[in-house]
Amino acid sequence: MSPLGGMRFQIEPRLEQSRAIRTLAPLIAVVLTVLVGAVMFAALGVDPLAALASFFLHPVDTLPELGDIGVKAAPLMLCALGLAVGFRGNVWNIGAEGQLIVGALAGGGVALAFHGATGWYILPLMVAAAFAGGAAWAAIPAFLRTRFHANEILTSLMLTYVAAQLLGFLVHGPWRSPDAFNFPVSRDFGDDARLPYLTDTTELHLGVLFAVIAVPLMWVLTQRSYAGFQVQVAGLAPRAADYAGFKSSRIVWIGMLSGGALAGLAGLGEVAGPIGKLQDQISPGYGFAAIIVAFLGRLHPVGIFFASLLMALLYLGGGTAQIEMQIPPAVTGVFQGMLLFFLLGADLFVGYRIRRVGRVAA
Repeated sequence: MSPLGGMRFQIEPRLEQSRAIRTLAPLIAVVLTVLVGAVMFAALGVDPLAALASFFLHPVDTLPELGDIGVKAAPLMLCALGLAVGFRGNVWNIGAEGQLIVGALAGGGVALAFHGATGWYILPLMVAAAFAGGAAWAAIPAFLRTRFHANEILTSLMLTYVAAQLLGFLVHGPWRSPDAFNFPVSRDFGDDARLPYLTDTTELHLGVLFAVIAVPLMWVLTQRSYAGFQVQVAGLAPRAADYAGFKSSRIVWIGMLSGGALAGLAGLGEVAGPIGKLQDQISPGYGFAAIIVAFLGRLHPVGIFFASLLMALLYLGGGTAQIEMQIPPAVTGVFQGMLLFFLLGADLFVGYRIRRVGRVAA
């Protein structure tokens, strides 16, 4: 006899989903992540309360550190906002990391082309180049999907590694600074090619403002525009979208280009903001973490705003805990994985229920 006394269970869809539970599911996932994290810290021989305080409280106990949260949240927010457009229409862009890198290369290339020059026009050109570069990189899987029916999950993901190799080639080769003692970095960007700081006491820069402004703009696109309506219908009821005459290829292009353009802008925010040059490591994985942020925020711009702040806190908390508690740096990735796991589990029980259907025959 089985441990459950021979009982048999099956998962079946709920006839009616609770809107309240669906709204609370991300919060439930966060609480479960924290609880399991405490157990994990105890298993590592670390005081759970001290470790959680180091992870979640110490990174935000001063004004400059609050500014660091905004700097970390900005690329996550931009990438997630763009990805959410495609995800709403079942367009699965998994390559935001590569699009971020290409956007950084495009914007950084403009800065290097104007090295030694001054002028107000340099930064706007960099923004336009980064926007276009990220969109162009996303256009490749969009074209392959609409023209050859290639799976955009695979193509966008594989192009991420192509972008990383392109970055490595440029900073080790033609774009490497002659003053870098053979380190893989470019020349430092000029003052007119850097994003200005918003305050004198924090690291907040203009790129953070770009991310904040993108939230209401993407709300208008997804909630109040005809293009957003087409994407939403295609995601919820593909057959209804076909009957309404919404072209699936148009949905793919809207979703992929939105994600690529905003990811490219996120890349510019990194190289023209905190880094100030091109190097062989631009992002710690913002493009991949943004996938979790998008779903944690329920693919809604306001939800993504708060989810990106939480994910930024995980990044900073991991570094703080590593210094204060000698906790392995991999803990940050573990927390991100647990957050996604519990979110998917919560969503499963929002839409489905477990029902006992009888006993297994002897």
